[in-house]
Amino acid sequence: MVFAHDTEHSLVDTARLVNTAEAHPDGLASVADLDALVADFGYTGSRTHSDEELQGVRSLRSVLKQVWTAPEDRAVVMVNKILADAGAVPQLIKHDQWDYHLHATNPDAPLDVRMAVDAAMALVDVIREKQLDRLRTCAAEDCSAVLVDLSKNRSKRFCDTGNCANRTHVAAYRARKSAAAS
Repeated sequence: MVFAHDTEHSLVDTARLVNTAEAHPDGLASVADLDALVADFGYTGSRTHSDEELQGVRSLRSVLKQVWTAPEDRAVVMVNKILADAGAVPQLIKHDQWDYHLHATNPDAPLDVRMAVDAAMALVDVIREKQLDRLRTCAAEDCSAVLVDLSKNRSKRFCDTGNCANRTHVAAYRARKSAAAS
């Protein structure tokens, strides 16, 4: 394990959230899509189930993608802004199936704020551990999805949004075969 369990969970969820913008059609096109994502992520706290809540989470995706791909100094500024704007006050919490982990917002805070702060808290660990190189963009030429490489040997190159690795490997194989036949 590279990071604490809750940090890894938040990083994976953040990548999945950002990548809903890469899906065709958009993976967060409706409140029902958001409800399913929130349930899958296991988010607790208040919800409005409104279009305003949906738009808040949708706009968060581009902010998080910018942090994901930013150099360290810029990522620090962006993460600090997210935390400051939310008035984040980290606290140890234990609930549901989770052992002690950090929450830094009130459970009544808007969903997009809670999601942003959860992501920012995970990114704090990534930055402090000098592990920003584990946050990547998919290596497939036709994909701009993000990924988090939690492998020991830092070898993950492709996202989990589709079959980017398979498509890339098949294309390389076909190119080699074509070149050999020429």
